[in-house]
Amino acid sequence: MVHIGSLPVDPPVVLAPMAGVTNAPFRRMCRRYGAGLYVSEMIGARGLVEGNAKTLAMAEFSPDEDPRSIQLYGTDHGAIGEAVAMLVRDRAVDHIDLNFGCPMPKVTRHGGGAALPWKLDHFQAIVTAAVDNAGEVPVTVKTRMGLDDDHLTFEDAGLIARDAGVAAVALHARTAHQLYSGTARWEAIGRLVELLDPLPVLGNGDIWTADDAVEMMARTGCAGVVVGRGCLGRPWLFGDLAAVFSGQEPNQPPTLGEIGEMMHTHARLLVEHFGMPYGINLFRRHPSWYLKGFPVGPEIRDRLSRVSDIDELAELVAKFEPEVPFPVEANRMVRGHSSGPRPAKVPQGWYDTRTVSALDARAEAVVSGG
Repeated sequence: MVHIGSLPVDPPVVLAPMAGVTNAPFRRMCRRYGAGLYVSEMIGARGLVEGNAKTLAMAEFSPDEDPRSIQLYGTDHGAIGEAVAMLVRDRAVDHIDLNFGCPMPKVTRHGGGAALPWKLDHFQAIVTAAVDNAGEVPVTVKTRMGLDDDHLTFEDAGLIARDAGVAAVALHARTAHQLYSGTARWEAIGRLVELLDPLPVLGNGDIWTADDAVEMMARTGCAGVVVGRGCLGRPWLFGDLAAVFSGQEPNQPPTLGEIGEMMHTHARLLVEHFGMPYGINLFRRHPSWYLKGFPVGPEIRDRLSRVSDIDELAELVAKFEPEVPFPVEANRMVRGHSSGPRPAKVPQGWYDTRTVSALDARAEAVVSGG
C-alpha cells in the first residue's frame, strides 16, 4: 500500500492517464479486476474554466467511481488554480494529478507538457497554484526525465514539487526525445526516490506484466507503479497486479471467448456513457489491442476497426473460436504509441534560460477541449 496524502492506494498501482482511452467506461472495466487508483484521461484546465462541453463530459465520473481521480493539463497557473478549485468544490474529486509528461509535438512546441518543467519558475507557479487550491485533496505531479539527455528536468522538478506540497511524484523514465521508443531507464526512478525520500515516488515505463511491477519496485525502491500501455486490451492486468502484491499467483489469462465477452461489455459501457455514434467510434481503437497475438483473420480485424454498432460487434465476436488460449507472447507485444526517438519540439529559444519570459497562448488552445 502507498498513501498519497490521506488517500490509501492498495495495491500501490495507478492507471496512467491516456488520451481517448482512460475515460469512465475504461476505468470501470479496469476496476472490476483490482483496486488501486484509476486516473482520468488528461483534461484541459482552460476548457474546464471556460465550460467547454467536451471537456466537461470528459471530466465525468461513473456514479460508483471511488476514489475520483483526474489529471489536469495547463500552462497558466491562474487557470490551473481555478480548475482545481472547481473540481474540489463541484466534482468532489479525491485526487488531482498534474501533467508535465506529455511528449507530443503539438503540446511541447508551445511550451506545454514535458517542455514546461524546463522553466523552473513557471513550473513552480503552476504546482503551487494547484496545491493551494486543492485544500485537503492530494495533488501529484507526473513528469518525464526531461526533453532529452542534455536537458533533464526530473530532479529539479521533483524538488520543486516536493517543496510546493505535492503528495507524490510519478516519473515516466523516458525523455520526450525518446517518446515511446527504447527501454525505460528505471535507474532514474531510483535516483528520484533517493532525492525525494520520504515523499512517495511512483515509477512508470515498461510495466507489461505483474512481475515487471514487482521488479521495478525492488530495483528502484519506488512506492508504487503507474501502468499505461501494458493494460491496453488487457484490463485484467490489474487483477494480476492485485494478486502478486498480495502474495498470490495471477489467474490464468482469458481465452479468446472471454476476450470477446470483455470487448462486448467495454463497447456497451462506452455507448451507454457517450451515446451513439461517439461511443462506438471510441471503441474502434480497442479491438486491435484486445486481439494482439490471437489467430483472428484480417477480415474480422478490419470489420472490428470499422464496427458500426453493438449488434455488429456481437456478430463478429460470435465468429471467434472461444477456447483459443491467450498467447503468452502477446504480454510483451507493444500496444498504443510506439513512435520515436524524435527530437523534442520546443519554442524558439526555449533552452536559453530556465525562466519564462512570456506564455504561448496556443499551449492552452491545443487541449482546451480536453
